[in-house]
Amino acid sequence: MRVALALATSLALAAAAAAQPQPGTPALLPAPPPFVDWDKVQIKPTSLGNDTYMLEGQGGNITVAVGTDAIIMIDSQFAPLSDKIKTAIKTISPLPIRYLVNTHFHGDHTGGNDNFAKDGATIVAHDNIRVRLAAGTKAGLTGAIAPPRAAEALPKQTYTGGSFALEAGGRKAQLTYAANAHTDGDTWVYFNDANVLCTGDTMNNLKRYQNIDYANGGDVRGMIRVTASYLKVANDTTKVVVGHGPLASRADIQEFHDMLVTSAERIKKLFDEGKTEQEVLDAKPLADLDAKWAANNTSLAIGHTRNVYNSFKRL
Repeated sequence: MRVALALATSLALAAAAAAQPQPGTPALLPAPPPFVDWDKVQIKPTSLGNDTYMLEGQGGNITVAVGTDAIIMIDSQFAPLSDKIKTAIKTISPLPIRYLVNTHFHGDHTGGNDNFAKDGATIVAHDNIRVRLAAGTKAGLTGAIAPPRAAEALPKQTYTGGSFALEAGGRKAQLTYAANAHTDGDTWVYFNDANVLCTGDTMNNLKRYQNIDYANGGDVRGMIRVTASYLKVANDTTKVVVGHGPLASRADIQEFHDMLVTSAERIKKLFDEGKTEQEVLDAKPLADLDAKWAANNTSLAIGHTRNVYNSFKRL
């Protein structure tokens, strides 16, 4: 029950952050959800070895890799937590953050961009993130509107495909584009020297369905491709920092990947038969999976079926 609530809370926070303007400012920042007591949120660092850490708080998990003269950081959670995140990082290292990598554009992963950029961090991401943050977005399932972000929050170093390396103080982060997976701008990151894989929201370890933002380029087929890539990269000792949930392993990737494959196969069959979205929902083709991956949460089960079905409406 606790994990189901954690996922529901995470999704609600992301939607609320995307949907509301920040009071007293131009509608450029993701507004913090009004029902969160930010003073009570704690940032928990976990050592992953070789000066690499996972930070958990409220929003997407953060990874920090400490080099000899600078830090590489993956994702930034919500803006109201930036000071707490900075304090937690200072307990790890006093070095500056040279690069802040965004795994995708959603506000629970990019909300703190402005605050870290002001300290001198260069925001790095796929170029589709820059485009979507600058223009604003609308979510497929909820219809939540994310207003355009301020120029300071936008990535300043972008790429359009393939894979490339960022280096800081002897630490090397390999960034790879995941085309049309959770969104159309996903990046996953691998630190070979620590055997740490950062997936963003292309995967969670809550043992729950993951949102696939089909209105912004997400596609279950891309989710399947990228998790297959993770299985090739990871071994039994790989530490997997997922978008939400505790540290994962290769076995967790396999389980999540298999769920996606089964979901896609069953729903594509009905889609190819000409079934409408409502007819597919009524057929409940994922009832056995729903018992585990939705924990009998009807909204989560319906949302996943809709996400997968709408994936096949893409070319």
